[in-house]
Amino acid sequence: MTNYKNRRVLCTDGFSMSVQASQGNYCIPRANNAMWYTEVEIGFPSAKEPTILQYMDGSLNAPTEAVYGYVPVDLVRHIIDKHGGIKEGEVPKGVPVYGKTHSRAYDL
Repeated sequence: MTNYKNRRVLCTDGFSMSVQASQGNYCIPRANNAMWYTEVEIGFPSAKEPTILQYMDGSLNAPTEAVYGYVPVDLVRHIIDKHGGIKEGEVPKGVPVYGKTHSRAYDL
């Protein structure tokens, strides 16, 4: 199977970010279509998010133009909750989300 690109997450307060996991992303496991991931890649957040700066691959002068590798899934959930939950978009398997989400359906 090929890797799947998740739709960008848009939170209810307007914050958005890409959350990806595949053999081509900075994630654990670094594999396509894993049963679940423990760490994922965040890309190009719409605003500076202080909780993930330590994971940034790039310049601190451009936090919205950077990729953040190996971000623990619990921290991703915290960011989503902090910004009011998911309004639309998708996250990889393993990222815990609560309430109304638009995570894609998975075959187990």
